[in-house]
Amino acid sequence: MTDDLKTGGAQGYLRIATEEAFATREQVDVFLRMIRDGQADRGLVSLWGFYAQSPSERATLIMERLLDLGERRIADMDATGIDKAILALTSPGVQPMLDLDEAKRIARAANDQLAAACARYPDRFIGLTAVAPQDPVWSAAEIRRGATELGFKGVQINSHTQGRYLDDPFFDPIFRALVEVDQPLYIHPATPPDSMIGPMLEAGLDGAIFGFGVETGMHLLRLITIGIFDRYPTLQIMVGHMGEALPYWLYRLDYMHQAGVRSNRYERMKPLNKSIADYFRSNVLVTCSGMAWEPAVRFCQQVMGDDRVLYAMDYPYQYVADEVRAMDAMDIGIEAKQRFFQTNAERWFKL
Repeated sequence: MTDDLKTGGAQGYLRIATEEAFATREQVDVFLRMIRDGQADRGLVSLWGFYAQSPSERATLIMERLLDLGERRIADMDATGIDKAILALTSPGVQPMLDLDEAKRIARAANDQLAAACARYPDRFIGLTAVAPQDPVWSAAEIRRGATELGFKGVQINSHTQGRYLDDPFFDPIFRALVEVDQPLYIHPATPPDSMIGPMLEAGLDGAIFGFGVETGMHLLRLITIGIFDRYPTLQIMVGHMGEALPYWLYRLDYMHQAGVRSNRYERMKPLNKSIADYFRSNVLVTCSGMAWEPAVRFCQQVMGDDRVLYAMDYPYQYVADEVRAMDAMDIGIEAKQRFFQTNAERWFKL
C-alpha cells in the first residue's frame, strides 16, 4: 500500500532523499569492457559483473532504474512520497577508469546529462557533481563548473581512486575547490581495493553488506586524523549508512587516537585541534541511506546533533516503501522530523 505515502508535505515536512544514484550507459559499458579486458580490479568485477550482467530480478530492476532520469524515476518517487532526490553518478563513478581522458569525458557528459534532467524536473531533482580524482586539477575545475554553471549543490567521490585516498596531498586541489564554492563532499562507498578485499570477497562480504562501510569509514578516519578539518575548518564531509558505523565507535576512536598521539607511535598521527567526536559535531554529516532503523538514527542524532543527520533512501539499490513509513513513524517530535527529512538537507545543500 502506498496511499499513505504522498508528496507535498501534508505530514508536516517534505521528504528530501539525499543519496540517490543514477548511471549512464557509457559509464556501464566502460566497466564491462574493463572486466572483459582484464583491466578491472576485483571489486569492480564483483560489483558491476553482477549488476550489469546478471539476469536476476534484483540486477535487472536496478539497472533499469539507474539508467532512467525521467518519468520512471519520478513515478517511483511519487509512490514512496519522496518530494526531492539529490542525485549522483553511481559508484564507483569514473574512478576505476585507466584512460584518463575517457574518465574525464564520461564524468563531464554525466554531469551534463544530470543537469539537463534537473532542468526538466527542477522541483524534484538536485544534482551533485561527478569528478575524476585521477586528475585533481581538472576535478577542481569541474567542481567550479558544477557549482557555477550547472546549478549543482555538492560533490560526490566514491571513496578510493585506484587504491589512493583523499588524504594524499595529491588531491588537495579538490578540497580547495570545495571550500571555494562552499559545498559539501559526499564520500560514497566503493568496493575495497585489491589490497584489502580478499577476505571479504571470499565470504561474500565485499559490497554493501560490509565491505563498503568498512572501507569508507576508514577513508573518513584517514582524512580526520591527517588534519583535513584543521586545514579547512569550513569543509563539510557527508557519509551515508548512518556514518559507516563510526558514530558508534566515537568513544574508542577518541581514546585510542589520543593515546597514539601521546605515544608518538605513528609518524603521521599528529595532535589535532579537536577530538574526533568534536569533528563529527562540526564537520561531518550523516545520512540514513540503507539504514532505516530508528535506534541507529536516534543514536546518531544524540551523539552528533540532530542538525547533522539527514534522510536518504539509497535508490535504486534499496527501494522499500515500508522503510519510508518506518522513518515517518519514529518517536521524535515534529520539529526533529522536519530537520531530519527536509530542513537539514535544505541547510547543508543550500537548496
